[in-house]
Amino acid sequence: MILGGFFVCNAVVAELIGTKIFTLEKTLGFAPFDFSIFGQTHLSLNLTTGNLMWPFVFVMTDIINEYYGKKGVRFLSYLTVALIAYTFFMIYAAMRVVPADVWLAINANIQPNINVAFLQIFGQGLNVIVGSIIAFLISQWADMMIFHHLRNGIGEKNLGKRALISTIFSQFIDSFLVSFIAFYMLGNWSLSLFFAILIVSYPFKCVIAVVMTPILYFVHYGIEKYLGEELATELKSAAKIGN
Repeated sequence: MILGGFFVCNAVVAELIGTKIFTLEKTLGFAPFDFSIFGQTHLSLNLTTGNLMWPFVFVMTDIINEYYGKKGVRFLSYLTVALIAYTFFMIYAAMRVVPADVWLAINANIQPNINVAFLQIFGQGLNVIVGSIIAFLISQWADMMIFHHLRNGIGEKNLGKRALISTIFSQFIDSFLVSFIAFYMLGNWSLSLFFAILIVSYPFKCVIAVVMTPILYFVHYGIEKYLGEELATELKSAAKIGN
């Protein structure tokens, strides 16, 4: 329940905040880089805020795969997609209801009109949700299969290596599909801007995956202590041969 709750929460929050583009250099307190790619000039390390959350989702995928196998990952992936779709319809309903005059009056100092801002932010979010549902299913399947095959190939003791390899591949699939669908097909990005942002954002996700490897081992250690050696071994053995 804890692993599943954290998994779903991270995925839904990533959908809600993913429309904001932030500059990594300014966030860390130094001057932005200035480079050009595919005709896009004055670029820096501009990333979507969804990049802050999705690496955690893929790490949780590998932890769940370790103890509950492909069946557990598939169940949580389908549940998460259903809840993301539910979020989509609830956001759409929130956009369609008529704003109260008192709410507009209280927030009259906000420019543009607060309801316009609400519609603009969450309207973009709907595009992200559509793209990410498709990207999520495909990338989760890839992460699940790569992790499972690596476990059979290089052994159970190489958890960090298995998680890192599967995450790097699945993160590329996720980054490509969600940006292409949400911001190019359904948004207003040009193809050159899409590729420029992809080249910038994907290495960031890879770095985060490396940085999070100690966290993976910490979570793994905590689960082993909580379950006990006998139950942990039983779960991992079942996960290894499960469908």
